[in-house]
Amino acid sequence: MNGMKLWLLSGCLLLAGMLTAQNATIQGTVTDQKTGEALFFANVSVGATGVVTELDGTYQLAIPPGNYTLQVTYVGYTTYSEELRIEANETIERAIALEPESTILNTATVTSGKYETPLSEVTVSLEVIQPELIESTSKPTLDEALQKVPGVTIIDGQANIRGGSGYSQGAGSRVLLLVDDVPILQADAGFPNWDDVPIENIEQIEVVKGAASALYGSSALNGIINVRTAYAKAEPETKLATFYTTYFAPKDKNKQWWDEAPNTFATSLAHRRKMGKLDLVLGGYYINQESFRKDTYKKFGRFNFNTRYRATDRLTFGLASNINQGSSGSYFYWKSAEEAFEGAPTTLSERERLRFNVDPTITYFDRSGNRHKILGRYYYVDNNNDRNQSNSSQWYYGEYQFQRRFADIGLVTTAGLVVSGNQIDAELYGDTTFTASNLAAFVQLEKKFLDRLNVSAGFRYERNVLNNPGFTYQQGTVDPSEEKESKPVFRLGLNYELADYTFLRASWGQGYRFPTVAEKFIFTDAGGFFITPNPTLRSETGWSTEIGIKQGFRLSSFEGFIDISGFLMRYEDMMEFNLVGFGFQASNIGGTEIKGMEFTVAGRGSLFGLPTSILAGYTYIDPRFKEFDNTQIPAGETGSRGQVNANNSSSEDNILKYRSRHTFKLDLESRFRRFSLGWETISGSQIEAIDRIFNLIVPGLESFRMNNQGYLVHNVRAAYRFTEDIKLSMILGNLTNREYSIRPGLLEGPRNLTARLDFKF
Repeated sequence: MNGMKLWLLSGCLLLAGMLTAQNATIQGTVTDQKTGEALFFANVSVGATGVVTELDGTYQLAIPPGNYTLQVTYVGYTTYSEELRIEANETIERAIALEPESTILNTATVTSGKYETPLSEVTVSLEVIQPELIESTSKPTLDEALQKVPGVTIIDGQANIRGGSGYSQGAGSRVLLLVDDVPILQADAGFPNWDDVPIENIEQIEVVKGAASALYGSSALNGIINVRTAYAKAEPETKLATFYTTYFAPKDKNKQWWDEAPNTFATSLAHRRKMGKLDLVLGGYYINQESFRKDTYKKFGRFNFNTRYRATDRLTFGLASNINQGSSGSYFYWKSAEEAFEGAPTTLSERERLRFNVDPTITYFDRSGNRHKILGRYYYVDNNNDRNQSNSSQWYYGEYQFQRRFADIGLVTTAGLVVSGNQIDAELYGDTTFTASNLAAFVQLEKKFLDRLNVSAGFRYERNVLNNPGFTYQQGTVDPSEEKESKPVFRLGLNYELADYTFLRASWGQGYRFPTVAEKFIFTDAGGFFITPNPTLRSETGWSTEIGIKQGFRLSSFEGFIDISGFLMRYEDMMEFNLVGFGFQASNIGGTEIKGMEFTVAGRGSLFGLPTSILAGYTYIDPRFKEFDNTQIPAGETGSRGQVNANNSSSEDNILKYRSRHTFKLDLESRFRRFSLGWETISGSQIEAIDRIFNLIVPGLESFRMNNQGYLVHNVRAAYRFTEDIKLSMILGNLTNREYSIRPGLLEGPRNLTARLDFKF
């Protein structure tokens, strides 16, 4: 019997050996056609058999002899296809150079799922801004560049997506700012320092609209802005830019306080190169800005570097850093409507600051093709203010990611652990030390069905701890406390390709935001009124849902897409600063609902024989309390939820404060030989509701708002390319010299002219 088993085993081994010997082999490399760089994780399939390329771009398949179609796909590249006949024991070599895909719909994005996905297939609303658009409009900081994105508004540095946020100066953000996938909000206030973003070294900006807490945690309640910085290409590259801006007289000459026009000078430098296994990116930026607002200025220098060392074909180390030092002056609101470019003396302030971050990374691909990634960041902030508002903070962040791709079934699994902590010392919070920590675990699954349906599901569990040592301030005492809170959040998204270039999507996601130290414990004097602590402030939760359709189109050599979406956001215990008693305080205003629709058009290519690009969008929102009561509440009483906000609103209608119902954005540029001409329009309807007390405190504000119903601003630009590497641009801002305000008490700039010179070598 044992002999029979031995013969059967030997026969099976012999048969397996004979079948293996008859197999054929296809092997080679997959690279970028333009740069020659290896493309990792490109999908290579021969019939029903498929593999993904290694870190060095190599692949190998063993298949039976026969006739096959060899196909290679990679996000952002044109698909390669070739018919093959292969004989037994034959080895075929194929070095395949993929051509970058020029269509907008196939733009590679990473933010929605932490891995590369074509723009057309993401399950949420996502906008992509390329660095060429920032360069052509010469925006000095990222927040100004983001004003181009449909549905996004920036008020005093605070990002607002589709009306998901109102306005609270310098404290709390429902939009999470990322640089290379890692959060970079200031620890104490959860506020984005836009000057810290290396705008001179941007590869791509991705804006996710809607709740994204399942992948990114607290502060992603309303969306994400992810800045992906550039890496070195095959050939060394250096870019130098310098620009000069001057302001003309305002339409009302009585508002002109200057004899010599205020001006801004800035310059930036970026250098990228490969040195063997080391990729090196260097960047620098300097700006000296004299504002059209009296006593307002900005002067700082920024230096950054990013390195990536490929230790082996599977292991990569990275280290990046950014340092920013400078000073600035500002005011909270104007002196009067007649002197709107001068600040109220009680609100003037000056600040010196030093901020830097250090970001280590490790990426390792194991033998099974699983990706292991460690992301880190140390972010230090030191702001010295002359109004007893100085603050400093240290923030530590670490994230481990595991990603596995099941190419045969079209499934991508991403999971991770996050740990972060901070230490905060500030005059604003009792001149004492706060500590906080965050622990989180997340998982997201992305599955492709029948090559048309993309399903995404995510879950995150996060725990926050805040230690308050207690302190005494002018109006009272805050007792010591330790707050602990844990929350789960979920999301689900679908994207279905109805027909070629027609994609229907739907998503639902929960959001969650833990209060910042600034919101709970700040006390200060802000131009005639006090801001006081609220230790009982609760976290806010909510969810957002959306349904949309993205339709690609091609008109001769011009291609793009039209996107139409409807959305709904609901929040519980929404946090906003409101008048409570005789001062402002962050309060939970109850349940709110924001619904609306958005229409976006983007395209690029040759239109009427001219290389042309367009980005345009209209957004409508209807922001309301779920339960509204505008009953007047006596001073010193907070009333029920909803009444706190409604009591201090300048509007008797049920509408949330500091939001425009209608916004419209347009950017259009065409090129003729060496010349290019661009046009930009930004429009917003009037903010219907503000804090009523501002009409009393800010001189002339009420009459100004009655006479200025929203804003409509046009900018025009022209450029001439002396060579492909040298370009001169002229940008005329506020073409009609319109007098307008985006937020109450702060007038925007009059007509201005910017000259910019770009070199590439």
